[in-house]
Amino acid sequence: MTLPEFALVAFGSLFSIVDPFAAVPVFLALTAREPELERKRIATRAALTTFAILSTFALGGAWVFSFFGITIPAFRIAGGVLLFGVAIDMVKAQKSSTRSTQDELDEQHDDLGIVPLGMPLLSGPGSIAAVMVLAARTHSFSERVTLHAVIVAIALVCLVVMRSASLVARVLGQTGLNVLSRLMGLLLAAVAVQFILDGVHEAFRKVL
Repeated sequence: MTLPEFALVAFGSLFSIVDPFAAVPVFLALTAREPELERKRIATRAALTTFAILSTFALGGAWVFSFFGITIPAFRIAGGVLLFGVAIDMVKAQKSSTRSTQDELDEQHDDLGIVPLGMPLLSGPGSIAAVMVLAARTHSFSERVTLHAVIVAIALVCLVVMRSASLVARVLGQTGLNVLSRLMGLLLAAVAVQFILDGVHEAFRKVL
């Protein structure tokens, strides 16, 4: 496989799994009460988190999981539980209490960009597993550099897509965003349950 072919395969694989467009409704619902500047900061934080996590696991994901004794199924289940907690608060059209305590309210914006947007919504178990597989397929320094360049490109796409979501927020208004929050909360809860089911299924398949 040539370098351009590897880059194309890597970008296509990661983009389809990260799927920043699917994160837009959740981004809007979670940031419904945030001012424009904070939305942009949250989007930037989420993109940086996505880049940091995918790059980390591209460099040494297998070692990290091995060091802490973590498996992909366990990561899927943990991510699902976390997302489910956020989804419950979204159904109530309120800020998620799973992200911070009352004493941490001033830091909520930064936390929101990291959890749940940056992880596990964008850089979740699927994208982490994908980047680890791609990293295992690299056989030269140029291929490793190409993989990290692809990760940078994916993070930039996430940034542009989520920053553009503010246009949608202005059109919907507060009432529209509250309705969207409840709808996306239901869908996010389903995604969370699917994360957990996939993790349990994969864990039992390995045992059996």
